[in-house]
Amino acid sequence: MKRIIISVTNDISTDRRVLKVAHSFHNNGYEVLLIGRKIKNSLPLHLPFNYKRIRLIFNHSALFYAAYNIRLFFILLFSKADILLSNDTDTLPANFLASKIRRKKLVFDAHELFPEVPELAHRPKTKYIWQRIEDFIFPRLKHCYTVCQSIADYYNQKYNINMKVVRNVPYTSAPVHEKLLHYPNKKIMIYQGALNIGRGLEWVIDAMPLVENAVLVIIGDGDILHELKERVKNLQLDEKVVFLGRISGTELHKYTPSADLGLCLLENRGLNYYYSLPNRIFDYLHAGVPVLATDFPEIENIVKTFSTGILVNHYEPEYLAEVINDFFVKGFDTNRFTEIAKQFCWEEEEKILTEIISA
Repeated sequence: MKRIIISVTNDISTDRRVLKVAHSFHNNGYEVLLIGRKIKNSLPLHLPFNYKRIRLIFNHSALFYAAYNIRLFFILLFSKADILLSNDTDTLPANFLASKIRRKKLVFDAHELFPEVPELAHRPKTKYIWQRIEDFIFPRLKHCYTVCQSIADYYNQKYNINMKVVRNVPYTSAPVHEKLLHYPNKKIMIYQGALNIGRGLEWVIDAMPLVENAVLVIIGDGDILHELKERVKNLQLDEKVVFLGRISGTELHKYTPSADLGLCLLENRGLNYYYSLPNRIFDYLHAGVPVLATDFPEIENIVKTFSTGILVNHYEPEYLAEVINDFFVKGFDTNRFTEIAKQFCWEEEEKILTEIISA
């Protein structure tokens, strides 16, 4: 039985892409070790394969990334493995070095255009370091994939590699008949995902005083959670905006179908967001929920082509409120969502993943 070690810098529990990948290998006869990080509020895990979450003294800044990669390197160096699967550039130094020393196959999954993430926009020195890491390692990658075609094209052209696409889509699942969110006589808007800068949540919160008979449910945690709660408090929107915190990936799909409208609004904070194809787009589709989304290329390609929601490109509170109110009055045809969702399911993406690993 071949053994694969999958590594990521988050705490695993809410990273549904990594968990889907790990389950795919486990179900196909691989022995899996999934390595992540233990943080203060990490949710418990119940997995059919082995996992390890590393505790670190440093949880932010360059010290965290250095400490994590050093710890990860020694684990990879002395653990039984046939394949090393690195998720995102921040796990790549340890994986690349260990794969060279041990002469093991290295597979790389780029969840995003890492040097272009908004968190690095005002940190030129840090961005430069990650860029140099990619410049050195990426031309040497033989087995790699990412979440959408735009990011794949960017890296393929820049480094003359053959990066494939494995989209971050849900499993095909049975419909959820019991709705867990109950707000009588209210329309439900939902956001699910990381609460970080550039996700457009401030725009929607500012619009909520003008949105009629609706509640905004925010599921997730992140760097701007406190800031968002303060915004809601200052606008006296406690009854119209609800924060549910982090919900594990195995439970989240039970909440989404309760919504009447899903949110996927992004600021243009660099190529990473502009080229992104968030899994929320597909989560809403599978749950039968139309989406209000930004008209960036990858998002537009899905939403416009398959008529799964509404696209916008400016975000004044009055305008957003008008769009949302009009949407709730007119309604939206979701009859074809189940059929469309069959084209965007993990069972199909898993076939591509298997081909990459077997190459």
